[in-house]
Amino acid sequence: MKNKNHLILLSLIVSLLGTACSSKKEATKEEDQPIMETVNYLEESETAKAARMEWWKDARFGMFIHWGLYAIPAGEWNGTKSDNIGEWIMDHLHIPIAEYEKFAAEFDPVKFNAEQWVSIAKNAGMKYIVITSKHHDGFALWDSKVSEWDVMDASPYKKDILKALADACEKEGIKLCFYHSIMDWHHPDAQSVFEPNYNTGREDSVLSENFPRYLENYMKPQIKELLTNYGDIGVIWFDGEWVPEYTTEMGKDVYQYIREIKPDVIINNRVDKGRQGMNGMDKEGDFAGDFGTPEQEIPETGMPGLDWESCMTMNDTWGYKSFDNNWKSEETLIRNLVDIASKGGNFLLNVGPTAEGEIPAPSVERLQAMGEWMKVNGESIYGTTASPVEAPDWGRITKKGNTLYLHIFNWPANGKLDISNIGGTATKATLMADNSELSISDTSIDLPATAPDKVCSVIKVEI
Repeated sequence: MKNKNHLILLSLIVSLLGTACSSKKEATKEEDQPIMETVNYLEESETAKAARMEWWKDARFGMFIHWGLYAIPAGEWNGTKSDNIGEWIMDHLHIPIAEYEKFAAEFDPVKFNAEQWVSIAKNAGMKYIVITSKHHDGFALWDSKVSEWDVMDASPYKKDILKALADACEKEGIKLCFYHSIMDWHHPDAQSVFEPNYNTGREDSVLSENFPRYLENYMKPQIKELLTNYGDIGVIWFDGEWVPEYTTEMGKDVYQYIREIKPDVIINNRVDKGRQGMNGMDKEGDFAGDFGTPEQEIPETGMPGLDWESCMTMNDTWGYKSFDNNWKSEETLIRNLVDIASKGGNFLLNVGPTAEGEIPAPSVERLQAMGEWMKVNGESIYGTTASPVEAPDWGRITKKGNTLYLHIFNWPANGKLDISNIGGTATKATLMADNSELSISDTSIDLPATAPDKVCSVIKVEI
């Protein structure tokens, strides 16, 4: 009995010591943990922002892709052709939710080839792709866990489109970015309160009282999926911020939420309330995301002191419309790229794939032409800054260190290019088309009799 009591006592002591040691160990672990301070990303330094924006500013040229269920009606529903942009057909022709949902059962883009899309972008000289993860109709192009209104659950295609595109982009070194609509015509807590006349009166007192719930329980979780499941995402490109329920304070919260998940991601100005268009970043000190988004226009003098990106269509629509054949010329598109770069901006050029998953041939042809030009002259676009002087009569200028790139739209008939006002003294001039050195005489450059490129020839000048 005595030995037994000793054993019991010893066991109890060992147990107590073990508990004490364990508690001390746990306490030490807790004490060793660094206190994580919440970073206020709304108060980011200019230096930190510049580092985060560097790849984007160097890229200068990207592909916008508007693709979704709206490619099925292709601008026409029940015998009525929409006279507006293709992706807004649900709103413009007042298609009720139940009717619009039928398009999902038809969405089976068997010709979609992510590698081919990325190859088209890369060969055009584009460095990043922005695709509509979810447009205003609410339909998601990925396997969302918070919704069945997506390509995996509602369509016969049953493949995650964004995953395929993410893999192809990673393989080719293209930055993948996501457009995401704040407005949602399908979700009952968002804008479907206006069914069947979507957003009629969206500027008046008619509000969806449950919009905050939509934001917290649906929009944010979907954004988190996009940021965590598809590799290195470069940009979250918002739209639809004008709905009356959305506020600047919500925008600040969403911006902070995104940066906490992925600190180096870039977010456009439309994360803020009412920031669409060229005037979306014109108030110094206001919250307005990371860059401005002039749409279908090029600012006359750029947006000095601000990062910006001009997004444009090749015809008149973003989403596919079978009868929109008003295509911009190759010359216009190349010169738009040059004009935008000369003013310090990026060019986000749109394609609207068909319901089958093909980028329309006219878009592909124009991108091929841009790619051929970029193979010769890409150095004059990538990594450049705005012209140090006003645009000359003969074309545009971009800058990189002590090098100017003179983009000649109008080849001088007298064979002499006036460089009296280029912001410096030229010491060497090279024609980029064949790397031949050109003679410099006083305030002009002696040119060949004919332009090597009738759209835009480029001369590299050391100053």
